[in-house]
Amino acid sequence: MVECTLEQCNRMDAEMFVEEFGDVYESSPWVAERVVGERPFESASALRQAMQSVVDSASTDRQRELLRAHPDLGAQTEMTDASVAEQESAGLDQLSKAQYERFQRLNDRYRNRFGFPFIMAVRDADPDTIESAMADRVENDPTEEFQTALEQVHTIAKLRLETGITE
Repeated sequence: MVECTLEQCNRMDAEMFVEEFGDVYESSPWVAERVVGERPFESASALRQAMQSVVDSASTDRQRELLRAHPDLGAQTEMTDASVAEQESAGLDQLSKAQYERFQRLNDRYRNRFGFPFIMAVRDADPDTIESAMADRVENDPTEEFQTALEQVHTIAKLRLETGITE
């Protein structure tokens, strides 16, 4: 997502809007596709709320698909530019071999238990905090954790929009 003013966002053609906002919700352009017709937005907050509403009203299968679009934290894998920047800000690109192995074990355990990767808004967090949250949340009830993961996805989207849109 490029930085733009709210006015510029509102003036983009539909294709450009989806291209620019399709990764606000990780690799899920369907969210941007569903809100593009609601423009003009009065504020970045209104855009965020519209996108959140699309996700919240989606089917459970579609929400699960959205969760599965997220990369494992600390993994050395292909991911969106936004995810790369967020993980770098948390030092996840600098894990020691031992930390990396612990993250991989926790990622595997979490994914096996819930069917989607561990998701956390990690911007400016640190590896120890993230690892602790992973260890705690892997013990959650599956229904509770599904909701927690969706809340984290909304937080990530909010942070991405705050970074990308000036009013």
